[in-house]
Amino acid sequence: MACDEPPEKHCWVCFATEKEDRAAEWVSPCRCKGCTKWIHQSCLQRWLDEKQKGNSGGSVSCPQCGTEYHIVFPKMGPLVYFLQQVDRALSRASPFAAAGVVVGTVYWSAVTYGAVTVMQVVGHKKGLDVMERADPLFLLMGLPTIPVMLVLGKMIRWEDYVVRLWQRHSSKLQIFSGLVPGMGRSLPRIPAEGSYGGDHLSVSRTLCGALIFPSIASLVGRLLFRRVTSNLQRTILGGIAFVVIKGVMKVYFKQQQYLIQANRHILNYPEAEGRTDGTVEDGDSDGGNE
Repeated sequence: MACDEPPEKHCWVCFATEKEDRAAEWVSPCRCKGCTKWIHQSCLQRWLDEKQKGNSGGSVSCPQCGTEYHIVFPKMGPLVYFLQQVDRALSRASPFAAAGVVVGTVYWSAVTYGAVTVMQVVGHKKGLDVMERADPLFLLMGLPTIPVMLVLGKMIRWEDYVVRLWQRHSSKLQIFSGLVPGMGRSLPRIPAEGSYGGDHLSVSRTLCGALIFPSIASLVGRLLFRRVTSNLQRTILGGIAFVVIKGVMKVYFKQQQYLIQANRHILNYPEAEGRTDGTVEDGDSDGGNE
């Protein structure tokens, strides 16, 4: 709000007048007139420190008229100027350096994981022998793709397609009703999409499931295919068996959730219980009054 200029200088920060502190240095840093024209140099310095928040080179404008304050610094020596330029360069380069460190860490972690996976799938000694004979450039480019391919493969949700196909043609599969409960029956309603417990794509779950898959495939291969002598073939068979078993169980679980939601029923309100709780209908109360 505009105000007339007082007969003496008046600081708009501390509200002190020129008579109260005659030794103070005053400054008029912007186009403001009236009671907001003058301010103590020390008060303005403190106010600038609060606005700049450690960035001494940042520009600050007047909150009333929007004029940018003209701030000057004393001349610095060549050494101080050099150090200041180095500090600014480091401040600008540090985000890129941090990003490079993160990317490098992820890359070498992927290389290490790929090498461990090769030794786990093929066998420790054979895996080391294969990697020693391979071209280093091929290893640096091929090993990091192993976790990437595992994650991409984990994102293929083929079970959802099987469930939708099952639900679309469930009426034609009545011959399997004895094996799978609920198959072939007519449903009272069709549940809304996503209302029957369809799991959403979770980044953490997908990442963990993809990275642990080689270990699970190797374990399942050792349990189910002990007669297979080749570690690679045994691990591949174990992975296929795990994917099939897990997929069948997941399809069955989702289908049962679908049937549960389709057969959901809402009950009537028990009026007898409401009366025992002391509630009386309007008609009964009127009849009693008559």
